[in-house]
Amino acid sequence: MEHTENLENSAQAAQPGRARAFFSAAAKAAALLVLWYAVYARLKPAADFATSGLLGLSLERRLGSAVAFFLFEAPKVLMLLLLVVFGVGIVRTYFTPERTRKMLAGRRETAGNVLAACLGIVTPFCSCSAVPLFMGFVQAGVPLGVTFSFLIAAPMINEVAVVLLFGMFGWKVAALYTTTGLVIAILAGWVIGRLKLEGWVEGWVYEVQAAALDAEPGRTAFSERIEAGKSAVREIVGKVWPYVLAGIAVGAGIHGYVPQGLMASFMGRDAWWSVPLAVILGVPLYSNAAGIIPVVHALLEKGAALGTVLAFMMAVIGLSLPETVILRKVLTMKLIAVFVGVVSVGILIVGYIFNAVF
Repeated sequence: MEHTENLENSAQAAQPGRARAFFSAAAKAAALLVLWYAVYARLKPAADFATSGLLGLSLERRLGSAVAFFLFEAPKVLMLLLLVVFGVGIVRTYFTPERTRKMLAGRRETAGNVLAACLGIVTPFCSCSAVPLFMGFVQAGVPLGVTFSFLIAAPMINEVAVVLLFGMFGWKVAALYTTTGLVIAILAGWVIGRLKLEGWVEGWVYEVQAAALDAEPGRTAFSERIEAGKSAVREIVGKVWPYVLAGIAVGAGIHGYVPQGLMASFMGRDAWWSVPLAVILGVPLYSNAAGIIPVVHALLEKGAALGTVLAFMMAVIGLSLPETVILRKVLTMKLIAVFVGVVSVGILIVGYIFNAVF
């Protein structure tokens, strides 16, 4: 009895210390956020000054325009990545693959498709984890269509893509991309579920005993979540920054040297074949969002239609060639063909709709 009282007293004594640590961390975060915004707001004039004042290049000429584009977009995108990836890293501490599997187990289709697509955005996922995730979901009783809703949403709607779109086009296009990606993931998963293709999964998948994908975490301290945010920045930004700079460099070249309106001739809304061509070109390509979205920005500036460009981007990101190859270990070629075909049709529809509306 006395031991229990001592433990309770110790816990109560520790609470003020935890509260002080939390508010101290919050104050530091607020100060850093103010500093971040002050720097972010001055990027455009700084880029123009560096181009014309320091390098002596005219902003009206092709080279100067391309250099100013690069000097502005590169730090802007990297700063946005640092901020949002840190926040997403904290959010992800609440969603492990094992917890996601348990949340989806026993869910009916339709509602399960919606939940799976939403969870795909925040759950850690990469092509190398496609097989264990797929096996864990199927063995836990998650319907095949619901599993595909997750597998489509997870790579297609990632924090890097959303951040880059927000930084280059604003919140409306970022929200548009997120919404349409979710709709494709939900409907494609629902269609695959309606087709009842469980027999097209490799037979050995059902024979392997289900194992935990990840240890279920206990109560996580806020300081550990902060560390997870820092770790996400090191891991994600540390890997993608070369692709960001390469993509922005390509975009800068298009911005400065491609004649205005050239892209409209074969990627414009008037060319009916531009959307299927964009999907056909995008499916076999492999690039992450960091490399492709800066190019998308430049294409739109030069007259390409929004729907066509979105279709191309979604095909490249959402139908990742490495993921498809890896999934061949657990899916028959017939099921992979259905998966690629259904998602491609969804992307085509999105492309045509946005070309008609915007």
